[in-house]
This record gives sequence, structure tokens and C-alpha cells, in this order.
Amino acid sequence: MPDDYFRRVEKTEVFRDDRPLEVDLGCGDGSFLLGMAEHHPDHNFLGVERLLGRVRKVCKRAKRGNLDNLKVLRLESRYSVEWLLAPGSVSRLHLLCPDPWPKVRHHRRRLVQQDFLEAVFAVLEPGGEFLFKTDHDEYFEWAVEKVGEFGKFESLDWPEDAFFYPKTDFQIQWEAEGKRLQGLRLRKN
Repeated sequence: MPDDYFRRVEKTEVFRDDRPLEVDLGCGDGSFLLGMAEHHPDHNFLGVERLLGRVRKVCKRAKRGNLDNLKVLRLESRYSVEWLLAPGSVSRLHLLCPDPWPKVRHHRRRLVQQDFLEAVFAVLEPGGEFLFKTDHDEYFEWAVEKVGEFGKFESLDWPEDAFFYPKTDFQIQWEAEGKRLQGLRLRKN
């Protein structure tokens, strides 16, 4: 838990070493986060999740796996990026299968908006990446449009075999239902 929720937190306050920090926004049951932490012991991983039951579950699984490079913060994703994480502190930020808020009247609740993209850009270190995946075609198009309007990210190819990237619980569920996920891989220039 941060000492103060009203100031920026440096990554060395979260983890004692200076390994690259990756953040998983809305980490859910932790499948992706735990897989990444196990596969990349040379990186630190911070999961952000607002639901207490999920936070407890991920923490228990991390403890059982002796993953000292993983921590979970119980907080809203938007707040964490816009107000808590220090500028230039994150090497990769993952936003996987967020709520698409499909009704037009709810689009303002979508996480991918100009102010959020500005905050993501600020917390990423030079060359850092923002990775976004969704199964919702219209939200994907929305995100592509918002990123284009923002104009500060370089878009990178993201073939499935580009690098180790475990599936989230939602991705496994949706693929079993025949849905496909689309992704954006963006780099801070």
C-alpha cells in the first residue's frame, strides 16, 4: 500500500531493486500476471485490480509460487496511471480485455480516452510499450482512432509469436466461444 495516495510513487518505493517495471491494469484472476512474473524473473510486475477477492487470490498464488517480483495494488486503473505512478517509471503497461462499455451513452466510461493516453505516455519510460487487447471490435476501432488522434505513439507489429505473452482468463473464455482478440502494441518514441 502506498504511504500517500496523493503523490506520485517511484518504482523503487514499490520494489527495492531497479528491474524494469511492467503494470497489468485490471489484472483479474492474475493468470496473465502470474505467468509473466514466473517467465520473466528479471522484471518486476505490478497488478492493479479494484476487486478485493481477486487481489487476495492473486496474492495467494504469487506467495505459493514464491514470486517476489510481483505485487498487487487494490485501486482503480485510471487513478493508478493518471495520479499514482511516477513519470518514466514503467517499461510496459498492459490493458487486456477491459470493459468495452458497448452502449453509446457509456462510451465516456471507456478507459482509452485522450487524458488516459496522455497519462500512459507520461508513465512510460523512453521506448516503453503500451499493449492493449480486446475482443470487442467496436472498442478496438475506437482505441485505434483515439491513439491516432493522440499521435505520440509508434505502432508496432504484434504477431502472436512475437514474444511470450500468456492468455488472460477472459481471452481463454472468449476464444473458446469462437471470438477473436485484436491488439495494439504501441511504443513511446
